[in-house]
Amino acid sequence: MAYKDLRSFLQILDDNGQLLRITEPVWPEPDIGAAASAANKGLGETAPALMFENIRGFQKPKLATNVHGSWPNMALMLGLPKDTPPKEQFLEFSRRYQNFPKGTIEERQTAPWQEVLIEDNINLYQLMPHFRLNAGDGGLYINKAAVVSRHPDSFDEQNVGMYRLQVKGPNRLSGQFVPEHDIALHFKAAERENKPLPIAITVGNDPIISIVAAMPLLYGQNEYQMASALSEEPCPVVTLKNGLQVPWGSEYVFEGHVLPGVREPDGPYGEFTGHLSGLRNMTSIEITKVWHRKEPIYEYTSIGMPWTEIDYLFLNTCPPLYVQLKEKFPEIEAVNALYTHGLLVIVSTKVRVGGFGKAVGMAVLTTPHGLGYAKVVIVVDEFVDPFNLPQVMWAISTKVNPKYDTVIIPELSVLALDPGSEPPGITHKLIIDATTPAPPEKHGEYSMQVMDPPEAKDWLPKLQALLKRK
Repeated sequence: MAYKDLRSFLQILDDNGQLLRITEPVWPEPDIGAAASAANKGLGETAPALMFENIRGFQKPKLATNVHGSWPNMALMLGLPKDTPPKEQFLEFSRRYQNFPKGTIEERQTAPWQEVLIEDNINLYQLMPHFRLNAGDGGLYINKAAVVSRHPDSFDEQNVGMYRLQVKGPNRLSGQFVPEHDIALHFKAAERENKPLPIAITVGNDPIISIVAAMPLLYGQNEYQMASALSEEPCPVVTLKNGLQVPWGSEYVFEGHVLPGVREPDGPYGEFTGHLSGLRNMTSIEITKVWHRKEPIYEYTSIGMPWTEIDYLFLNTCPPLYVQLKEKFPEIEAVNALYTHGLLVIVSTKVRVGGFGKAVGMAVLTTPHGLGYAKVVIVVDEFVDPFNLPQVMWAISTKVNPKYDTVIIPELSVLALDPGSEPPGITHKLIIDATTPAPPEKHGEYSMQVMDPPEAKDWLPKLQALLKRK
């Protein structure tokens, strides 16, 4: 990769016409959130990242948003040509994902974020331009941080996760650590002993770190090894005195701890579901030390009613599901779990026998991520691109007979943030089998299907080259 930190990746985006620098004076609120929403909703799937360089009330920090917020940006993150289609990005992502056990971690002694150290009079309000992103947010949030923790009884069990954090005071945060998160298990073990849980919060990371921090890895799997597998280079880290490894390329590093026996109100917040979460009691975090670059870049993500930056970032949900499903069913071709972090999953597969699509749908529901997320599963034939919604809608509209091809499974687990669950955390789930019926299934008449000319694949690069010369 040609980058190891956020700012060198921003330069790659700039070089490829995917960074828009905004130099006019802006207010943190409402200008930044409004501009991010306009980019996501108005500029489509090729929207650039935004860099705000003149933020009223702040002399040094700049703010970057929409860094992952388009398919060209995601392709450049993977070192691919910026016009690489989503399905090809998924396939390359999945190939590298399977190199995970070979990923290596490179320990370094110093890092650029060590330029400034603050241990007294920490004031988060002065360090970065906070603002409310969505109407109805109950406070100010840091929403694209990688949070590092270790299990207090097992030093090898380190986790890097992405959790939204509400700013509750100059050196206080609240954190949403739901029971399925690794950090929740770490904190539960520490709280049993009435001990604080040491953590590190890193902001402004290289885009691969953000991808793996938000990725549904299995418990105990090392995110830095995964980052190395995805970048195909060693992942550089620096070890803090508290034993936590943090990314070398961060803009900010906060050291602190989660307080045992303390909960405080958190929310409401505009979540990835496109709905506000309610006011809940969440864990309380005290920040004891801050490191940052002299002129730091604060990275923020847009989130809310799709399509936003975070929906592109959810490409990271597809490879784990793909690999887990393919172990059971080698016929699986691709998995699209972009939609609301996999509340809806689309799987393309070859069909082995009648009823096969329903079996694949059931398997999705029993994966670790599908257990708590997948609410609707659509299964299509292998020649249907699950990332191409017109093709998926064609499959549903022509291949599905509700009498035979839908399955409703009552009262399964889902994340409590799903606004459709009742009670929160419980929902019926739906499988839609949009594959072509195979023997011994006999319903429908599909012998006259029209297929694309096989030569079309040869003409596509010719047409793309002609367009570039235009």
